[in-house]
Amino acid sequence: MPSAHRSLLTQPGLYAEAATPRPKGKVTPMTSAPLRIVHIVRSPFGGIGRHIFDLAAAQAEAGHEVGFVCDSLTLTPFESARIEAVKPHLALGAMTLPIARQIALSDIRALRAVHALLGPIAPDVIHTHGAKGGAFGRLVGAWSGRSRPIAKIYAPHGGSLHYDPVSLEGRFYFGLERALERATDALVHVSEFERLAYVDKIGAPRCPAAVIRNGLAPHEFEPVDPAPDATDILYLGMLRDLKGVDVLLDALTTLNAGDRRVTATIVGDGPDETRYRAIVAERGLGDAVRFRPSTPAREAFTLGRLIVVPSRAESLPYVVLEAIAAGLPIIATDVGGIPEIFGPHADALIPAGAPEALAAAIGDRLADEAAARSRAAALKRHISGEFSRQAMAAGVETVYRKAIEAAARKA
Repeated sequence: MPSAHRSLLTQPGLYAEAATPRPKGKVTPMTSAPLRIVHIVRSPFGGIGRHIFDLAAAQAEAGHEVGFVCDSLTLTPFESARIEAVKPHLALGAMTLPIARQIALSDIRALRAVHALLGPIAPDVIHTHGAKGGAFGRLVGAWSGRSRPIAKIYAPHGGSLHYDPVSLEGRFYFGLERALERATDALVHVSEFERLAYVDKIGAPRCPAAVIRNGLAPHEFEPVDPAPDATDILYLGMLRDLKGVDVLLDALTTLNAGDRRVTATIVGDGPDETRYRAIVAERGLGDAVRFRPSTPAREAFTLGRLIVVPSRAESLPYVVLEAIAAGLPIIATDVGGIPEIFGPHADALIPAGAPEALAAAIGDRLADEAAARSRAAALKRHISGEFSRQAMAAGVETVYRKAIEAAARKA
């Protein structure tokens, strides 16, 4: 693989650590030859970042050359550290540039910058993630693909699918998604729920679509033990209402109105953190709830004895897979692809947005910890043979190969 070198590009705020460019006109043969793959996402937070970095590492281990592009405006120290950790696998470089969250005039400049970055690399595959990354990557791929076949892959990861289909915003973004299918060679969904949501809100896709679930590495099935100062509950994820943190605080308020003090650790960063801290203070929960910045999952898992995932919406959340693989008791909501993870144990899931049900479930688990550990062991046995990183990467590569062959036929 070529060695990476640093180049400071002319656009203000744009930095790239890029690889040796590919000679012009060179196209990867339609065989099992190594591929040049670039992943594009606006914000690599949470599970979407974990998915991309896992996939990039597995692809590099399989002999492919991989690159990564994301927004530079919203990177936290945690995400920056994750990018640094995966850089040894990124022969095509780690590139950051300003990308606005909403549609803005600055998108024109950013699109040109992404095109300038990818031109010398000449990727075989542009794998896009999330709504904004999906739009940027597919538009640039269509632009660059006029001269050579490029497979343009889109993974929604929820993204625009979270919008209400009857809202003006929803209709606008679903219309854009439909239009962008013309520049899409294949869709990759992380859950059957997400695939069905796409069909329901946008329509049956006019390109191939596959469901390839997230996977874990073997070491992630090693057990994690709580630290001596672990709290009763652990929440790990983005600090925003979509993830149900407000519901968890309501449940904690109910639980702490009784005789027992129920403690919690909330780990993560996000736009609603200040409001959540204010709620904790206003309700007198300061001695029961502690906040911690984003932390790697297995390190965070030592901070609590019961994992709570109170989300209002999900695709196929890594935190659920990771907690189950680590053998930890878990309470989760019946949303998105979570029932696909729980399988025959899905009857244990609780409704979203229901603090009373969450408080009752937490109370039950804390009252009978032996039963909670028994349920955790059964869940771990259930997922142990189904969710591997190797299977995820192999499935995605199959999608790539078929898309490249189809793009070559159209050229």
